[in-house]
Amino acid sequence: MKAVLCKQHGLPDTLVVEDIPSLTPAPGQVIVNMKAAGVNFPDTLIIQGKYQMKPALPFSPGTELAGVVKAVGAGVKHLQPGDAVIAYADWGGYAEEVAVEARACIPLPPGVEFKVGAAFMMTYGTSYHALKDRGRVQAGETLLVLGAAGGVGSAAVELGKLMGARVIAAASTDDKLEACRQLGADATINYSSEDLRGAVKRITGGKGVDVICDPVGGKYSEPALRGLARRGRHLVIGFAAGEIPKIPLNLPLLKGGAILGVSWGNFSTAELKKDRANIARLAQWIVEGRIKPLVSSIYPLARAGDALADLAARKVQGKAVLVV
Repeated sequence: MKAVLCKQHGLPDTLVVEDIPSLTPAPGQVIVNMKAAGVNFPDTLIIQGKYQMKPALPFSPGTELAGVVKAVGAGVKHLQPGDAVIAYADWGGYAEEVAVEARACIPLPPGVEFKVGAAFMMTYGTSYHALKDRGRVQAGETLLVLGAAGGVGSAAVELGKLMGARVIAAASTDDKLEACRQLGADATINYSSEDLRGAVKRITGGKGVDVICDPVGGKYSEPALRGLARRGRHLVIGFAAGEIPKIPLNLPLLKGGAILGVSWGNFSTAELKKDRANIARLAQWIVEGRIKPLVSSIYPLARAGDALADLAARKVQGKAVLVV
C-alpha cells in the first residue's frame, strides 16, 4: 500500500510517497482503508519536528480520516470489516491503510461523504470544545473569531451562530471574509488593512467582545484581548501565525477577564465520554444540515506536500482534504 512518509524532518517538499507493507491490527486496533484524510496545521509542525508529539522516523503524518474498516484486532467488538468510520490517530493518516485505536473511531453518519467526515472531527471538535466547554458561550454574547476562514475559525463561526452568539469574523483578505459571511458571520474585520482593536470597538459600540476564539496568535492576540469586554474570555487554541505572543497580564486583571487554554487532544483523551457526546452532537448537526464543513481544496494522496504547503501559506479556506 502507498503511504506519504516523512523520512527526515523538514518542509512539505521533503515528503515522499512509497509502497510499504500492508498493516495488521494489534489488539484493540482496527485497520481502516482511508478514503479521505483531513489536512491540519499540526501536520505542518510534526513533519518539522516542532510539534509536542515526535514520532520516530520514518512516519506518515495525518491525524483525522474517514474510510472503511478493513480488519479488526483482538478484543474489538463494536466494529467489523466493511463499517464506514471517521477516525482519529496521533499520526499515520496519510496512507492507504491506517492503524487506529478502535475507541478512536465513530460511525460515519448516514449520507455524509468521506471527504466531509474527514474534515470535521479535529476542527469542529476543537471549536465546539472551545466555545461550549471552555468559553461557555451564551446566546446573545458577542464572539470574535481570529483566522475565521481557516479550519478551526470557520467551524467557530458556524458553531457560534448556532449557539446564538453575534459573530465577528476577522481574517486577512476580502475573499476569506466573504466566505465567513456565507457561513453566517454578522460582521467582519480585515486585519491586514484595518486596526483590529479599533474595528472591534467600532462594531461593538465600545463594549468589546465577550469571547475571543484565537487559533492564530502572533501580533493579533494582544489587540484582540484589548477589545475584550468586562469578564470576557480569551480562548487560546493555537499559533498559526508562527509566534507565541507575550501578553501583558494586567489586561485580564483590568477587565476581570480570563485567558483559557484549549487543547482538544488532551480533552478527547482525558474526558472521552464528554468528547464523544460533543462529537455525536456535531455529527447530528451535520446530518440535519445545521453545519456544513467547508472543504475548499481536494488533493490526491500523492500531492500531500502541496496540500501542506498551501495550508502553511494560508491559501486554504476551511479545510483541505487528501483523497484516495
